[in-house]
Amino acid sequence: MKQTLTIKEKIVQFFYILGPILITQLALFSMNFFDTMMSGNVSSDDLAGVAIGSSLWIPIFTGLTGILMAITPVVAHHLGANNKDEVPFSVVQGIYLSIFLAIIVIIGGMLVVNPILSLMSLDSNVESIARDYLIALAFGIFPLFSYTIIRSFIDALGHTRVTMIITLLSLPINIFFNYILIFGKLGFPQLGGVGAGVASTITYWVILFISIYFVQRMAPFTDYRIFKQWIPVSFKAWKEILKIGVPSGLAVFCETSIFAAVTLLMSKYSTATIAAHQAAINFASFVYMVPLSISIALTITIGFEVGAKRLNDAKNYSYLGISSGLFFGIIASLLLYIFNKQIGMLYTNETEVLELITHFLIYAIFFQMSDAIGTPIQGALRGYKDVNVTFLLAFISFWIIGLPSGYVLANYTTFGPFGYWMGLIIGLATGAVFLFIRLRYLQKKLSMSKKPNTNSFYEIN
Repeated sequence: MKQTLTIKEKIVQFFYILGPILITQLALFSMNFFDTMMSGNVSSDDLAGVAIGSSLWIPIFTGLTGILMAITPVVAHHLGANNKDEVPFSVVQGIYLSIFLAIIVIIGGMLVVNPILSLMSLDSNVESIARDYLIALAFGIFPLFSYTIIRSFIDALGHTRVTMIITLLSLPINIFFNYILIFGKLGFPQLGGVGAGVASTITYWVILFISIYFVQRMAPFTDYRIFKQWIPVSFKAWKEILKIGVPSGLAVFCETSIFAAVTLLMSKYSTATIAAHQAAINFASFVYMVPLSISIALTITIGFEVGAKRLNDAKNYSYLGISSGLFFGIIASLLLYIFNKQIGMLYTNETEVLELITHFLIYAIFFQMSDAIGTPIQGALRGYKDVNVTFLLAFISFWIIGLPSGYVLANYTTFGPFGYWMGLIIGLATGAVFLFIRLRYLQKKLSMSKKPNTNSFYEIN
């Protein structure tokens, strides 16, 4: 990261950072994408089982990842303020916190997964696949969370191409193990959807070891001497990370959990409907990686400028990111409309499931447009360390407005399962509007401040 003086320089730097992040996010999500797609080519039961398992896991994963990615603005602010000596301490504390959260998730999963699955009206085979898929993923929680911290450190330094390389190196490994474990090749048993969970866990461990190698062996990461000296646990540092990360993670959790809630509510419908819903959600989530990448790039660039107290530069970056998201949303909408049947054929060759997928993808056009605007704004607000109000707005939009609207439309109109997707559209659109209003208010508030500093961001909340 470096200071930019013109809009052209900002555009060049922003897309220099964004490009590798986008490839990284697409590659990371490709693991889930291939899990779902390849499981669907075994049977609709395997697709539905992975759908239910993913619906329980993804909100937890994204919410806690949102907490851990607080390391990105923390490190970016240290760099912007030229406090490089504080970086190793913050990163190591993030590692400690990631291990603690992984333990909590595993214990929690052991207590609640079986009761939740037993309450759902699932075929016994689908329930078994969902349970075993989650058990397989549990062995990858430690490396996945730890990698999130290391990745956030690397990205905050502006070396997003390194995380891109790490992820691209691991993607073929995931596809290979998916192939041999899902379909039972090279002498391995055919595990179906459960094999996808095993393959993902193997890949998470590979990613962690590769990232540690880069941090230990390559400049400029070696300059920070991460893991070179013993640093004791600091609950004060955990508090700083959690102060930023918890509201941010909860905001992400509110959004992703509503998708999970919809999947769980749709368990009363046929296996074909659940499978089609999951396939459409899976592809829409793949497309969502673009606005999410813009969001991460905005957190890095705005955090750097705010740390250096260049508030006008931070504002310019925010609107550059939002404009990029809007442009992408228009292009993605056209592609979803034109190629929705071809997309459905990636997941299944069963006629009933394919027809339902194409219908769901039409609805996906509308809610991904809201994501294309709202998600970059969330990243911009994280760069300002403005996270508490963001969480509140997300909660209201998704759980007070979106989900109840979907429930009413699904159960009291003729829309059926598609009513839940209309609720998603309403919630996401409302959230985008609320977040834009908040960003405008925050920027105006900061521009009027006589002494803008990083402490004021918490006071505004």
